[in-house]
Amino acid sequence: MIYSVSIASGMLYRSVIKKVLFKIHPDTVHEHLLKSGKLAGQLQPVRGTLGALWSYQNEAYLAQMLAGVRFRNPIGLSAGFDTNFELPPLLRAVGFGHMEGGSVTYEPCPGNAHPWFYRLPHSKSLVVHKGLANEGTERVAERIGRYPSKMFADFPCNISVAMTNAAHVCDEQKAIDDYAGSVEVLKATGVGDIITLNISCPNTCNGEPFTTKSSLARLLDAIDAIGARQPLFLKMPADLSWKQFKPLLETAADHSIAGVIISNLVKDRSLVHPDDKLTPEIKGNLSGKPTWTTSNELIKKTRQTFGDRFVIIGVGGVFSAEDAYTKICLGADLVSLITGMIFEGPQLIGQINRDLVKLLEQDGFTNISQAIGSNLRKMNPK
Repeated sequence: MIYSVSIASGMLYRSVIKKVLFKIHPDTVHEHLLKSGKLAGQLQPVRGTLGALWSYQNEAYLAQMLAGVRFRNPIGLSAGFDTNFELPPLLRAVGFGHMEGGSVTYEPCPGNAHPWFYRLPHSKSLVVHKGLANEGTERVAERIGRYPSKMFADFPCNISVAMTNAAHVCDEQKAIDDYAGSVEVLKATGVGDIITLNISCPNTCNGEPFTTKSSLARLLDAIDAIGARQPLFLKMPADLSWKQFKPLLETAADHSIAGVIISNLVKDRSLVHPDDKLTPEIKGNLSGKPTWTTSNELIKKTRQTFGDRFVIIGVGGVFSAEDAYTKICLGADLVSLITGMIFEGPQLIGQINRDLVKLLEQDGFTNISQAIGSNLRKMNPK
């Protein structure tokens, strides 16, 4: 019965609700979703109803312990949707197994000028040009700290940290100090189960200064010196060749980085479907399906080269359980998404988890950990 309701919800979303929402500018939709989602999350009857209708949990098959953190299922929300951590109650209720909020910056940041988003329906993508708009690390940490401790007991909170999008932070040392300031706040407040250093936001005036081996080493030296209790992850860039990408992982492996998120937005506009109109004046970079191939290739090579050194969160182009399973079988421990939910509906999270169990059973696995990198083992049997 619940499965039928979930399927019907998806059909209703795609055939009716999405058509209405897609007639409204995505900036406006995002703003209203945050307001309505925050209100809905405060109402226990709403959370309970959504959880009963959409959430699916099967911890025997889907739960894992990674980097000392327990995940009840592998499907998470990527950073960029709930920047200021206003929606954890709702996100937990609809069935996410973890969330990455932010990115937050040491100083409050208004972000880039609007518009921030532009839809590419044929490409199953969004053009994103938000520019790290957020309320600042200190205020966001205070908000996270006000949630009941049970909120994140089985729903890990991953706080993405970036450098403030401002001209006065362009100097490398100032940028390092900016990252360090945020990590020190999170260490002092003790909030968050994971801290992610976002070194790959392409929509800022500062660019991506820590995507060389030497600059990343200087940043991670400073972060290591802080000694945060939370495990540290890196949000990796998508537009580097493996020859450029691998040295960043080698540097991370020499420091206290426990995990990597692969990967961020892509810049290559040739990946856009020809029926989507993407003119030069539309600023930003691409989410969703255009990131699929790049993300998968980097996940595969990271797992092949570094084995179990890193927890890998696979991001990019996940619209179904089959998509999520592809990333897992290539080496991702966990999977996160945003664009898939926007195109398919919020019931997608439970559907992915439910269908993942079926895929695991078909392949003879009794826990998702057994499937991680399984395609690589087939390619390179011992």
